[in-house]
Amino acid sequence: MTREGWSAVADLRAPERWAGAVAAVWRRASMVSGGPEPAGNGSVSGVRAAAGEGPEAERAGGEVRLLRRRWVVVLLFSSYSLCNAFQWIQYGSVNNLFSRFYGQPAFAIDWLSMCYMLAYIPLLFPVAWLLDCRGLRFIAVAGSGLNCLGAWLKLGSLKPHLFAVTVLGQVVCAVAQVFILGMPSHIASVWFGAQEVSTACSIAVFGNQLGIAVGFLVPPVLVPDVEDLEQLAYHISIMFFITAAVATALFILVIIVFQDKPPHPPSRAQALIQSKPPEDYSYLHSILRLLHNTNFLLLMISYGLNAGCFYALSTLLNRMVLSHYPGEVVNAGRIGLTIILSGMVGALISGIWLDKTKTYKYTTLVVYIMSLVGLVVYTFTLSLGHLWVVFVTAGALGFFMTGYLPLGFEYAAELTYPESEGTSSGLLNVSAQVFGIIFTISQGQIMDRFGTWAGNIFLCSFLLLGTIITAFIKADLRRQQANLGSEQTVSKAPLIPAQSLPFSLGQTLIYPFPSNCDYLLLFLQSSVKPHRGSAFLAFVVMILAMSGMEAHICSADGTVYH
Repeated sequence: MTREGWSAVADLRAPERWAGAVAAVWRRASMVSGGPEPAGNGSVSGVRAAAGEGPEAERAGGEVRLLRRRWVVVLLFSSYSLCNAFQWIQYGSVNNLFSRFYGQPAFAIDWLSMCYMLAYIPLLFPVAWLLDCRGLRFIAVAGSGLNCLGAWLKLGSLKPHLFAVTVLGQVVCAVAQVFILGMPSHIASVWFGAQEVSTACSIAVFGNQLGIAVGFLVPPVLVPDVEDLEQLAYHISIMFFITAAVATALFILVIIVFQDKPPHPPSRAQALIQSKPPEDYSYLHSILRLLHNTNFLLLMISYGLNAGCFYALSTLLNRMVLSHYPGEVVNAGRIGLTIILSGMVGALISGIWLDKTKTYKYTTLVVYIMSLVGLVVYTFTLSLGHLWVVFVTAGALGFFMTGYLPLGFEYAAELTYPESEGTSSGLLNVSAQVFGIIFTISQGQIMDRFGTWAGNIFLCSFLLLGTIITAFIKADLRRQQANLGSEQTVSKAPLIPAQSLPFSLGQTLIYPFPSNCDYLLLFLQSSVKPHRGSAFLAFVVMILAMSGMEAHICSADGTVYH
């Protein structure tokens, strides 16, 4: 059958006139092709939109909106992530004092930090499934609630024989971390626009890093090195009580403030994801697709190597510094603070840079190389006997190594779109926890036998491996392609550039007719220029005729021109 081309050029200033034009054109198409009648609202039943068009494109183009509330959401998340990260490192930053108070070896106190890494591995997939099924609000309430519960449990461990209670409290906080650690990229994608997702992700990660920084700074101040165990218990109780009070306040705020998602999608890529029916999504298939994505697998390994080195360095920093500078417990905490604060600056700068340039691969590779250089310099300056040099080199190391963490999340979101950001970032964190446990245990044993220099060289070798792997990752930026692609109209029918029309266009919608027809084009104009009219209609007919199609032009009142 001869292909019929139907094009509607309507002078439309109100939705009801648009509906009338659709109905008029479709009635005439139905007489030729036997197609379905339009619904009363101007929509057409039985019509499947072209890829990237129809309701999805309409939503992506017309309903994208940013809310000021997004900043409240990301700052609140950042705050309770801070509280949880503080509880992770609060034992390690004064390892020697907790070891003496509970009468446990340093390795046992190290496990209070490593239990965070261990808990994440088996719980990632259940939590990622809950995120997809129950939404962001449920995950936020669960994470902040468990964090609050763990903080209060620790208040029951203020006797030397109650080490098991403090372990229980820390394990509960470790479970809470599973509900927190993989959320930054998900919150950024669901709440923030395409030009600010990397910055938003950096802010979300910022809180976790700030919590680690506070965990290095505050415990040595609140828990001084005193000999009397009762005095030591009193100082520990102050730290635990402040933590519990802050965690409780944040938990209440999360219940009041947090939502699953904004009422309108913040970007076209997010609009396309939200427009898909829930039954089309399979969590198991999503994981399988991620595990068959070669670029993502390479990123997962390289991210795990970098983050694992960071976790080992953070956990063992107290022992590392005290082995070269005995009695410098407070300065050991300050060195840790320097690493994290400089890393926070690096993360924020990296996020802004990515939003401006979208150069994910090159930025990630450069930051990775500089992390390796920073660790090598730190390794060779740690034993020089000058603390100020250690502060400088530790700051440079932190700027790149800690600044890499949000880069990995955002790069993964780009490589794996449209898969859930919670799943991709969760797999990155599983890799980080596995390598973190391996590196912490291995480096601790190497330090005990061969010294801190050998332990740090051990980490440097794996950072070198991670740098090589990063160089082989291809920059397949799928999310950026989706954001760019949804801005364009995709059609088999000839399209007329907006600048050549005698009126300015507000939006273009394309609906396919049945298989024996071409496309119905509706040009929705926002303002009409005075020289529109028959000359323009003749121009449209000429263009369509040149393409070998029979042209039918329909005005807003339903009149058809041939």
